[in-house]
Amino acid sequence: MINESDGVLTVRFTGKLKLAELQAAQQKAAEIIERTGKVRIFCIAEDFLGWEKCGGDWGDLSFQAKCDPFIEKIAMVSDKKWEDMALLFLAKGIRKVPIEYFSPAETSRARAWLTAPLESLP
Repeated sequence: MINESDGVLTVRFTGKLKLAELQAAQQKAAEIIERTGKVRIFCIAEDFLGWEKCGGDWGDLSFQAKCDPFIEKIAMVSDKKWEDMALLFLAKGIRKVPIEYFSPAETSRARAWLTAPLESLP
């Protein structure tokens, strides 16, 4: 499930994430980015059970290559047990996009971080 409001793309998912669902969300996000320009992405995983392990190209980076120049920040909210895997999946530290992880109790803080002005880079 994905929607856009005031430059924030909100992506919600539950259960086990399937590659087809990820690809559909990326396609919709790319269409919104093409239409609106710069966005910030708010990922919310509720009752998350991990990633489907069956086949497919989970390493496809075409979305990042095409869309990262238009993504200003990414905030991820999910149970802390997924933090390391989610940050690895989001490629924090590799992508130039600022990415932060928050627990469900920090959802308001996540939204505040996401919508705050970009910090100036040295």
